[in-house]
Amino acid sequence: MPDSILPNVLKLQGGSNFRDLGGYATQDGRTVRRGAVFRSAHLGGLTDEDRKALTGVGVRTIVDLRGVAEAAETPHLVQGVACRIVGAHIEPGVGEKIRGAVADGTANPHLMVQFLTDHYRDYPRRCAPGFRTLFATLSDGTHRPLVFHCTAGKDRTGFASALLLTLLGVPWETVMDDYLRTNELWTGHIGRYPELDIDTRAAIVEARTPYLEAAFEVVRGDFGSPEAFAEKALGLDAAARERLRADLLEG
Repeated sequence: MPDSILPNVLKLQGGSNFRDLGGYATQDGRTVRRGAVFRSAHLGGLTDEDRKALTGVGVRTIVDLRGVAEAAETPHLVQGVACRIVGAHIEPGVGEKIRGAVADGTANPHLMVQFLTDHYRDYPRRCAPGFRTLFATLSDGTHRPLVFHCTAGKDRTGFASALLLTLLGVPWETVMDDYLRTNELWTGHIGRYPELDIDTRAAIVEARTPYLEAAFEVVRGDFGSPEAFAEKALGLDAAARERLRADLLEG
């Protein structure tokens, strides 16, 4: 990608995939405002220096997209950071399927791709309440700067980021580039599923174009457009979407 549209990456000692969604150009010539909305992997391993970094970018709100038990297993290490945590829980049902297939020896690349693709299709169909909480929170300027995350910052966070950037008018090619950057920035995959062959493991831990495309095929097929999905499923009518663009775009 050209340097002009590379997102700002915040280097963390005890976390990864933390980046500013600002800096992207929109189709109408504006730019997503920097320093307002961030995306990340989980924040359960932060160091003192990491917490200073979060304070440095002014984070006021953390929206946690992880499931309830998942979040409880790895609580946020944000002591001393003046922020509130909002639970927008989306249960990671695909993880149970993967663990089952690994346990019974049926895990293979094709099956893992099927699991992940179906998981992404579920985002607009069955996971709208969590995403609705996220968008309601980030639409309120008093909560920004805001960071939202799941465990890897890859799947749930990837879909949410893609939807936000799309609603702001960022071209799809750029949206996809942002999604795929997880493959460079997420370090949490190291050591995961060591019992699996490399192709099967890759199908689980990688962000892949067909996964995100599958989610948006449902968005367009079931709702008509991302804007219609935002209105019908997330409660963002035309006026709310315009306010969001006014807040998060400049130029």
